[in-house]
Amino acid sequence: MQKIELMAPAGNFESLQAALDNGCDSVYFGVEQLNMRARASINFTLDDLEEISQRCKEKNVRTYLTLNTIVYDHDLSIVKTLINRAKEANITAVIAMDQAVISMARAAQMEVHISTQINITNIETVKFYAMFADTVVLSRELSLRQVKKITEQIEKEEIKGPAGRLLEVEIFGHGALCMAVSGKCYMSLHSHNSSANRGACKQNCRKKYTVIDQESGFEMELDNEYIMSPKDLCTIDFLDQVADAGIKVLKIEGRGRAPEYVAKVIKCYRDAIDSLANGTYDKEKVISWMLELEKVYNRGFWNGYYLGQKLGEWSKEPGSHATQKKVYLGKGVHYFQKAQIGEFKIEAYDVAVGDTILITGPTTGAQEMELKQMFVNDAPAKKATKGDEVTMKLDFKIRSSDKLYKIVKTEFAQV
Repeated sequence: MQKIELMAPAGNFESLQAALDNGCDSVYFGVEQLNMRARASINFTLDDLEEISQRCKEKNVRTYLTLNTIVYDHDLSIVKTLINRAKEANITAVIAMDQAVISMARAAQMEVHISTQINITNIETVKFYAMFADTVVLSRELSLRQVKKITEQIEKEEIKGPAGRLLEVEIFGHGALCMAVSGKCYMSLHSHNSSANRGACKQNCRKKYTVIDQESGFEMELDNEYIMSPKDLCTIDFLDQVADAGIKVLKIEGRGRAPEYVAKVIKCYRDAIDSLANGTYDKEKVISWMLELEKVYNRGFWNGYYLGQKLGEWSKEPGSHATQKKVYLGKGVHYFQKAQIGEFKIEAYDVAVGDTILITGPTTGAQEMELKQMFVNDAPAKKATKGDEVTMKLDFKIRSSDKLYKIVKTEFAQV
């Protein structure tokens, strides 16, 4: 069984570094506005492409530029510029849905991945896109049985992409799910003139609604049931079945998520994929990974359509069900390289020895650890409060752009 490629989201440099530090095989990201997370994440600029490429090259990680929105005539010159700059920066591939984008990427001799927005659900459609692409992302509504049938046909018929290798199949493995078919939704456009298909979703489906009987005028509040807001996808508890389906790439959703989310989810799936490869994947490990995944942003978990369940796994509460959250403490001040000491200015809440802390930054990524020792005003201390200058031993460099947080339990944590 071939080892699955773990593909991580990167909405900014903090998340990119978190993905690299925790063992991803590839990253996908958007530049400027022409991607499906144009509104939800900060996004990179054209000038960031070289640094993205360089950081990933150092870790032997593949880079995928998402250009998967609906494209209009006035966008075409921007698309061409993006693709040319991506080519110059040695970005690995372009993820696309619009034929113009696909054509431009192929003309630039860039590898193309077909976005899930195309809704590929059968082998004949796979054959068609194999003329242009080396990887296809299947529709999120398929079962693993359907996915496996497609991957078996690719091998049987030796369907190859332009690079001359067997076409690779990618599926979503973890993260937010949309009520719309593979993300194609028009609700936000109709209600706010803000198109989800242009990366500007207002997330109508995550809100609470009241149903009105048009004949009688009777109103009914849908109590504790967000009927258009699905739980998050999670495949780690049946990853062996996912691997058996023959997929080559497992995509983690989350370009709008915080760096600690990327760090935690990528670490768990890295461990799970490696465990599959070395034969140590078991129920006990799955339970441990699930507890870790519950610590970061989630709306509850379900298996999506992969195991054939009917739709109905709706969120019970708005927002995240995470068992932990971060509380801002302060910012980085200086790093003493020789002594490996990091200095922080406490600007908000107290922090004490024994607390779990999180340090994030564009080059730091997301580093979580227990605070075992600290100094306040150059003296050993058990606690620091607002206004204090705190130093602590760190084996990584911090910068003034770094932020310090404390990790605390939420109402969803089991006592």
